[in-house]
Amino acid sequence: MVRLPYTTALTTLFSYGLLFVFGQLRDFFRKLLGWIRKPKDQLKGYAPICLGLEDFYVRRLYLRIQDCFGRPIASAPDSWFDVVERCSNDNNKTLHRTEKTSRCLNLGSYNYLGFAAADEYCTPRVIQSLKEYSASTCSTRVEGGTTKLHVELEELVARFVGKEAAILFGMGYVTNSALIPCIIGKGGLIISDSLNHNSIVNGARGSGATVRVFQHNTPSHLEEVLREQIAEGQPRTHRPWKKIIVIVEGIYSMEGELCKLPEIIAVCKKYKAYTYLDEAHSIGAVGKSGRGVCELLGVDPADVDIMMGTFTKSFGSCGGYIAASKEIIQYLKFSCPAHLYATSMSPPAVQQVISAIKVILGEDGSSRGAQKLARIRENSNFFRSELQKMGFEVLGDNDSPVMPIMLYNPAKIPAFSRECLQQNVAVVTVAFPATPLLLARARICISASHTREDLIKALEVISKVGDLIGVKYFPAEPPKHLNQGHNKLE
Repeated sequence: MVRLPYTTALTTLFSYGLLFVFGQLRDFFRKLLGWIRKPKDQLKGYAPICLGLEDFYVRRLYLRIQDCFGRPIASAPDSWFDVVERCSNDNNKTLHRTEKTSRCLNLGSYNYLGFAAADEYCTPRVIQSLKEYSASTCSTRVEGGTTKLHVELEELVARFVGKEAAILFGMGYVTNSALIPCIIGKGGLIISDSLNHNSIVNGARGSGATVRVFQHNTPSHLEEVLREQIAEGQPRTHRPWKKIIVIVEGIYSMEGELCKLPEIIAVCKKYKAYTYLDEAHSIGAVGKSGRGVCELLGVDPADVDIMMGTFTKSFGSCGGYIAASKEIIQYLKFSCPAHLYATSMSPPAVQQVISAIKVILGEDGSSRGAQKLARIRENSNFFRSELQKMGFEVLGDNDSPVMPIMLYNPAKIPAFSRECLQQNVAVVTVAFPATPLLLARARICISASHTREDLIKALEVISKVGDLIGVKYFPAEPPKHLNQGHNKLE
């Protein structure tokens, strides 16, 4: 958990307060002087659609730094990629793409195993599937959208994660938001980690079930919530809950922390609650053979009732999956709207995942999968340890390829992003509403495709930028040459 220093919290609050006050003053004087013009498409008598604090936040805070977000790229998201340069003639209200690109080191994409770029095994097979099946099935799974590739991938995913069966979805976000309302509804209880992804939050809200939250990654508080809710029962009637589901993530995408899965499963078993595990960022990225946090933490997949994951991170594709018992998967095939009404995954995207998993398992006839897994683990641990030695406040656990660097102050968000980009290092900065207001950060994602030279360059740039804008919140260790003692990967 982040322990925000008092002085840092005070200065951050003051900065946001200053921005808020000046934004309100500017709005007041625009109204006073009649500078506001109604949009041409605003019909008389209709309330404006965009109004309120969200609109104020976008206009007065976000637009000031929007050049730090949504940067278009002009190449595959490999370890290095081309970032399209943009310009603005109206103080960042609108951005225009130019013909210029900058070759930048990519520290922002979820390309954990390097499959997002051309691959000697995957790419030829994807091209062949495109020729054979075309880019889209133009149909749902229950009509004409199921190919033999979809069936093969479902069987392969189930075997890979250690469950009886699996079902595919065309979008990772929808996998959570559309599936959760199918497995629980009114009279049920969802107990969700306080830092779960927005897709889980929206899925829980849409289910109609009662939702309770436990402190992030704290099994003891989860047990307290379970005991309290079981004792009280349903609201008003106090009847027993129809079912209880505890939802957690394998790796929390904004914290880089590993779930305390063994302890959480022990609590769930004690109180007869189902476990739902979101492995979007952990499947393929951690574990000796890439099978996620269950393998890494020594948990039997049979102890996890529902396993969710996506193909957008480690596998270089799109879509998501649910793996569970045959009974649950069969029920979802007849009830889940994302399966019944949404277009099925693109066949080339399916083939990409099939090929990537076969490389990871060594079924391509090589050891490249094992090498990728070793490299992502060593790259992540090396980069994290060096950042900590420099004095940065870095969240997360060892082996996690996600490592947030805490920035806090709103002025340091664009400063960090822009300074890194000027030195050809592309990073992702994250602020409210994706994080709490005071906990802005830069999120670094490490890939197996990064070489040691890439990581050393990134560390040198980040260290200089950290000194420049003042985000090294801890004392740094005496400087050493980064090449010393870290040549195992070369």
